[in-house]
Amino acid sequence: MWPIVGLRIGMRHDSVERVQRIFVWMFLVGVLAIGFIVARTAGIGLPDASGAMPQGLVGAAWNKQVALVSGHAGNDSGAVCEDENGQATVQEADINATVANLVADRLRRAGADVMVLQEFDPKLEDLSADVFLSIHADSCIEATGFKSTHYDSSAIPHIADRLVSCINAQYAAATDLSENVDTITENMTEYHAFRQIDPRTPAAIIELGFLGGDRELLVDHPELAAKGVADGLLCFLEGEGQIKK
Repeated sequence: MWPIVGLRIGMRHDSVERVQRIFVWMFLVGVLAIGFIVARTAGIGLPDASGAMPQGLVGAAWNKQVALVSGHAGNDSGAVCEDENGQATVQEADINATVANLVADRLRRAGADVMVLQEFDPKLEDLSADVFLSIHADSCIEATGFKSTHYDSSAIPHIADRLVSCINAQYAAATDLSENVDTITENMTEYHAFRQIDPRTPAAIIELGFLGGDRELLVDHPELAAKGVADGLLCFLEGEGQIKK
């Protein structure tokens, strides 16, 4: 009789220990999951293949309205680079779309409300946002460098100047590209969307680099280009020259 009772008590003790171990493991898994979420929110984590760190929350970006145009989207291919056989190797619209979506992802992680629009999107008419940027890449020639600018007839030139300054500083820092201001054209300073959106919306356009001379960056490391653009917009939203992580 006593051996049977002892066996039953031992079995109950083992069962209790197993349950306790399960609860301990569940607790540890829960703690790790919460820690992972907190780390992602804070922008803590391993860099991606290009070396760009994850984007964390930025207080100044919280609930801000950001409008991005993916250059040429829904309209045409933009610049097209071809090989010696006349086969297309790179299309500007594809580069623009990749970078625009990566920028949107980083800004959403920062807390902003982001919309990605097509080139002649109906939503551009009287669009009001905290900041607007149209994203393009330059031609297939063997030149290098980026440039950004705002509407020549901007109703808020001082604010637009600050936006361009933020973009230039942060994009150069992220990509190591230099500004190529000599190639800013009237197509940029008189960009059609500048005349469509609400004139009180801070707006700019950027050419990320040349599909010829800057192809490695634009094709192989679009994450770096996206980080530079996103950091520039966050710099502007913060109203100062530094990005707070």
